[in-house]
Order: sequence, then structure tokens, then C-alpha cells
Amino acid sequence: MRFSSRVARLGGDGAAAWDIHSRAVERTRQGDDVILLSIGDPDFDTPPAIVDSAIAGLRGGNTHYNDVVGDPPLRRAIARQHTMLSGLETAPEQVAVFSGAQNALFAAAMCLLDEGDEVIAPEPMYVTYEAFLGASGARLARVPSPRDNGFHFDPMAIQAAVNGSTRAILLNTPNNPTGAVLTRAELEAVAEICCKHDLWLISDEVYASLTFEAEHISPCSLPGMAERTVTVSSLSKSHAMTGWRVGWTVSPPELVEHFENLALCMLYGGPGFVHDGAVAALTLDLPEVAAMKAEIRARRDLVCGLLANLPGLECLLPDAGMFVMVDIRASGLSAHDYASRLLDEQAVSVLPADAFGPSAQGHLRLGLCTSQETLRAACERIATFALSLQG
Repeated sequence: MRFSSRVARLGGDGAAAWDIHSRAVERTRQGDDVILLSIGDPDFDTPPAIVDSAIAGLRGGNTHYNDVVGDPPLRRAIARQHTMLSGLETAPEQVAVFSGAQNALFAAAMCLLDEGDEVIAPEPMYVTYEAFLGASGARLARVPSPRDNGFHFDPMAIQAAVNGSTRAILLNTPNNPTGAVLTRAELEAVAEICCKHDLWLISDEVYASLTFEAEHISPCSLPGMAERTVTVSSLSKSHAMTGWRVGWTVSPPELVEHFENLALCMLYGGPGFVHDGAVAALTLDLPEVAAMKAEIRARRDLVCGLLANLPGLECLLPDAGMFVMVDIRASGLSAHDYASRLLDEQAVSVLPADAFGPSAQGHLRLGLCTSQETLRAACERIATFALSLQG
């Protein structure tokens, strides 16, 4: 039987990046003592007040169809939060709720891009970007963010990549996998390019609330950008709600109308009781959220401290997020071989970062999604492996 040619765009290096993680998960299911640092799923429980609100909605009968682009209370809560984070007054009519940020990114591609359009995106970038853009028929134009520049791109390289087929720029700040946070000057340069060439900006800001030393700036707040920016975010990382699948876009209201038409034939809304929990997440004073951020920062400092001065690797301190990049080029191994042997010999699963883009070649991505005790044990195993490579 024949499949659509579209399926070829859904795999590739991004999908293959999870091979080592999948192998590690299978070993854990067989009872092996494998430490999983290869996925960004925080080990924190969702704050109880959020769970209680969802349960109350479930027991109260909020189990029927709701508004296709999100319950009005949730859209209002998201608009208020976006106003607070960006400094840009935001109306509920600019909000569309989706089943996670990944779904929101897919919807943006479907409603903005045509076959043959090009989207400029700095790499390293999250591994699914190529697939969701490819599903729309658009092509990805990569711009390097070199390790030697702290994984920041040169805005002139963005400008040089613009051509007659360019339709949009895709940014992720704070960045997954690197933890780099774009500066105001970098974002102003991108905004100038977007305005000059009449381009859309798709801004993935899932980690906006998980910054440490650097300040997050939402590009939509810059002059001329509100009418051409689609901001994507979610509750997955900030509130330990990965399995709840609550994400959204903030964009011009005219685009929300198209999102609604797409959702009518794809999602037909989300569970109302889940939206009740999301409203609680965005409106209640939850001390657990600040505690989770402080714990992730402590884990970052622990890992970077324990991996410092080991032969053949360099641990890079991220400005944000829940991942640490480790440069293993001096080891003489490729990232895939290093990660594969680390799993086989020391039962630690990390993600080879090559799949995030050429600028991440020779790096590993370590997740900070488990306890400090487990991270300490993982670092001890990594140290043993690193020393073994030195004979």
C-alpha cells in the first residue's frame, strides 16, 4: 500500500535523535539501573491546587465540548499573563489554546506557510522543528549559532539568508537545547529584518519563565512586531504539566480565526476540566512554581560543578531552561558514539546534540529533570567513563 510523500518529512535526524533514549527506556523496563537524562520531563508533581481545580471541574461536569480555541476563562488568563511577561497589552481574542506547544507550532506552520516557502531558523534548534515545518511543505533555512559565540547567531547571517521565498523566521528563546537567551540587541536586529521584508516571526517561548541570570524579552513587544508575531508557550515546563497538554499561541486576532478553522477539523477543543486546572495555574499564587525554578537552578550548578575539569569534556553553564550542554569534542568520540557507550558501559542516557543542528556537533544534552541525588550519581558515572577514555 502507498503512503503520502508527506511521511518522509516527518522523520529524519530529529526523529532518530531519540534512538538512544528509546533503548534506555527499554532497559529500565527490563529492570536495569539506568539513569535517564535524555528527556525534558521534570520529575516534579503538578502543584496540588492545579490538580484540585481540574478534579473539581471533572466532578462538576466540565466534560463536554468547549470553545474550539479554548475556554474563555483560560484565554483571559493567558492574555493577562502574556501582558505581564511581554509588557504588551493583550486581548483574549489574540489567544488560541492547543494541545501543547508542539501542537501550537504545527498549527502556526499550517496557517502561515505554503509549499515552497522558506523559514529561517537559528540552530541548534529543537529536533521537531524540521518535521512540523516540512509537514506544511515549507523548507528550513538554518543559520548557525556557533559554540564559540555562546550559541548566539550573527544577525547579519539572518539577513543574508533572506530571499524571495522567505516567509518567516522561527526563534526559540530561551533555547532548547543550549539554554541561550537572546539579547535585546539580537531581537531588535531580527525585528528590523522582519519589518523590512514583511516576514512573520514564530517565537517559541516555552522556557520564558525558567531564566536564571539573563532577562527574557518577548519579541512581540518590539516596535512593529505585534502584528507579525506568533508567540508560542505552554505550562509544561514552568508548572510541571507535561502530560496535561496545554499550550497556546498569542497572535493577531485575524490569525486566530484561521486557527479556529484548523482546530475544527483537527482537535475540536480540549478537555474543559484540564482548562480549569490551567486557569488555576495561571491565576493562583503557587509557591511550588518558584521552588521548582530554584531547584532546577541548583541542579544546574551541581552538574556543572561535578563535571568541571574532567578530561575530554567541558560543561557549559546555561542561562535558562532545564538542560546542560556538554562539549565532548576533545574526547575523540562523536556525540552519538559517546552517548551510546555511556549508556552501554555506565547506564546513563543522554541525548547526542548533533540532531539539534551542526552547531551542536560534538555535544551532549543532559536533562536536569531528576533529583540532585540521582544527578550526583549520574555525574559520578560520567566521570568514571570520561576517565576510562584516558586509559
